[in-house]
Amino acid sequence: MTELVGLDDVRAARELLAGVIRTTPMEPSRPLSAALGGPTWLKCENVQRAGSYKVRGAYVRISRLSAAERERGVVAASAGNHAQGVALAAGLVGTHATVFMPVNAPLPKVAATKGYGAQVELAGNTVDESLVAAHTYAERTGAVLIHPFDHPDVIAGQGTVALEILEQCPEVKTIITGVGGGGLISGMAVVAKALRPDVRIIGVQAAGAAAFPPSLVAGEPVRLPTFSTIADGIAVGRPGEITFNHVRKLVDEIVTVSEEDISRALLMLLERGKQVVEPAGAVGVAALLAGVVEVETPVVAVLSGGNIDPLLMMRVIEHGLAAAGRYLRVTVRCSDRPGQLASLLSQIAEHRANVVDVEHQRANPHLSLGEVEVALSVETRGVEHSDTLISALRASGYQVVFAAEA
Repeated sequence: MTELVGLDDVRAARELLAGVIRTTPMEPSRPLSAALGGPTWLKCENVQRAGSYKVRGAYVRISRLSAAERERGVVAASAGNHAQGVALAAGLVGTHATVFMPVNAPLPKVAATKGYGAQVELAGNTVDESLVAAHTYAERTGAVLIHPFDHPDVIAGQGTVALEILEQCPEVKTIITGVGGGGLISGMAVVAKALRPDVRIIGVQAAGAAAFPPSLVAGEPVRLPTFSTIADGIAVGRPGEITFNHVRKLVDEIVTVSEEDISRALLMLLERGKQVVEPAGAVGVAALLAGVVEVETPVVAVLSGGNIDPLLMMRVIEHGLAAAGRYLRVTVRCSDRPGQLASLLSQIAEHRANVVDVEHQRANPHLSLGEVEVALSVETRGVEHSDTLISALRASGYQVVFAAEA
């Protein structure tokens, strides 16, 4: 199927969603506005029902099923957000949902999906593999497959995000959002190009799971041989047939960001924006912070989801601090004599750095006799502060054998 979803389809979807979803807020971002030299807004789908925009498309698709189809139930595959959207929508419509999730899906997303009433089956290591299992289940049981992105009803539902954006920020010049399979950006592009063809639509993928760039070059959906990213919500190995057609015709640009870029964005959103966002929901902000795309303001970045595993959040915060030069891991070699460790720590304190942990090692076979290795984790104020501290330690005769500021 190659026909594009139309503006009327999205408007009809919005009528179906009235009273079901919430109109999510638009929040200004001072750090991004300062960096970009113009107004920048955050469309907060991270506070949508079930924690992401996914409920929009899922509800539109499921609500249009016939009574006979609802009786057979629905099945879906997802790393978490589509799973929760389908589970919630199925409960609202009055049908049963079975959801296949990767075996390594975040536990909070699995628990939330079950909490909405769905039966969860763990299958495969990726969403693509879970989708194969969902197709098999649908063929065996007659359950209706609710595709996470490649269906006109789903695209129309996701497009309602753009209707809200154009109402909340009518002067917008650029809309930027994360891209996995392409459902959200397809629906938003339909709306924007119909109502405001001057608005640039930019998609962002994690560099480790970027299937759209090679697909656009090839002129057809191309499957990645392997892919990996902390942004599990957009870790999709192949664009959909329908979404690819929308992106090729309506989206202005697709860019990629690194894991470090994503970590920095999550940290900024949490620290400065007070927003709890999952990695996939932060890639648009990551692209703006990293400067990988030129944009005209006002800009709206979609925070597409907020379902982040607390354990992952802890790791991401630490990684983000390191990426921003504020969390330094340094290993120092010095002579093994009384007072040497105290002297080292005193010098770090003099430079207003905070030691988080210390590991004192004598048994390393690479050390000379009478030499000790001290591994330190230190909080600093940024890259310059970290560089100054390392230079001071070296100037004092300490051998800094490893310093990570990534």
